[in-house]
Amino acid sequence: MNKFEKLAVGGVQALQAYQPGKPIDELEREYGVSSIVKLASNENPLGPSPRVVEALQNSLQVLTRYPDGNGFDLKQALATKYVDISVDNITLGNGSNDVLEMIARAFVSENDSVIYSEYAFAVYPIVTQAIGATAAVTPAKDWGHDLEAMLSAVTEQTKLIFIANPNNPTGTWLNAQTLQHFLESLPADIIVVLDEAYFEFASHPDYGVQNYPDGLALLKQFDNLIVTRTFSKAYGLAGLRVGYAIANPQITNILNRVRQPFNVNTLALKAAEIALADKAYLNASVQLNYEQMKLVVAGLQALKLNFIPSIGNFVCFKVDDANACYENLLKAGIIVRPVGNYGMQDYLRVSIGAGDENQRFLSALKKAI
Repeated sequence: MNKFEKLAVGGVQALQAYQPGKPIDELEREYGVSSIVKLASNENPLGPSPRVVEALQNSLQVLTRYPDGNGFDLKQALATKYVDISVDNITLGNGSNDVLEMIARAFVSENDSVIYSEYAFAVYPIVTQAIGATAAVTPAKDWGHDLEAMLSAVTEQTKLIFIANPNNPTGTWLNAQTLQHFLESLPADIIVVLDEAYFEFASHPDYGVQNYPDGLALLKQFDNLIVTRTFSKAYGLAGLRVGYAIANPQITNILNRVRQPFNVNTLALKAAEIALADKAYLNASVQLNYEQMKLVVAGLQALKLNFIPSIGNFVCFKVDDANACYENLLKAGIIVRPVGNYGMQDYLRVSIGAGDENQRFLSALKKAI
């Protein structure tokens, strides 16, 4: 440990930096390959909505001004879309990761405990450890959240519980009855974060998911619930970083006390507002994902590879040597995501791309395994 690490707080000393998916430019430098397909970060293959691009071009002249620190127009657009909420229920973030960190900083101290599942989103342990809280990691059930195990892990020190539905990286999901029972069984003074980053994809009717829950409907019953969503996935705005939390106004008020001023930039606010109104783009995005998910799954089945059924915009599949397969795919110009850091050493995660991207991936995978 160097002298500056010793100056860091205890939780940060033991942290490892979050590793994002390999950038295209980095792969070009390392392997000298071109025409790269990136399927590592669950990004939207459609590109941004043309309406968003036009709106951003018309907004460039205001970049000398600070953004609206309260994000009024975007909050109003969200309140209009979700008719049972108001602007007082909404907290905006620089991506939903920003909101997750706000929640932890606002409600959890180093004397408290945070519960999350094995194989859950990497940001949960990061924010827990950074504030010095105790992590209670419950064993997964069929690669997903075991809510009964999470209930059993509750102690007097439990302050916060993270639940992702669908879960990243596994794509597993919880039904409405299971989630309802969990919330009813939980002490009312424990905050529950329902992370719905992939909600729009999961809601596609042809997935045939029985009783998939809408977290916003649960807010009416449980005032300790916070629902987080994002514009990075189905709305195609990952590069602009816009996420939000919806909760009762008392929680929202607390979150805004720790929210950084102007945490969402001007272009991001405008893009999210326009994207929210572009129903045709959202429908096309969700439909493309559904159709291409079927293609990718069929390809994995043809290669006789085991995979975890997913209702997100990604799927995890098992290979004999994940590291070797990953490297072979990189050499072929295909970037997927290793998930060994989640304790899934034999698996890789592939994002669902456009049709030609998925075909290139499957062709390269056949040679890479």
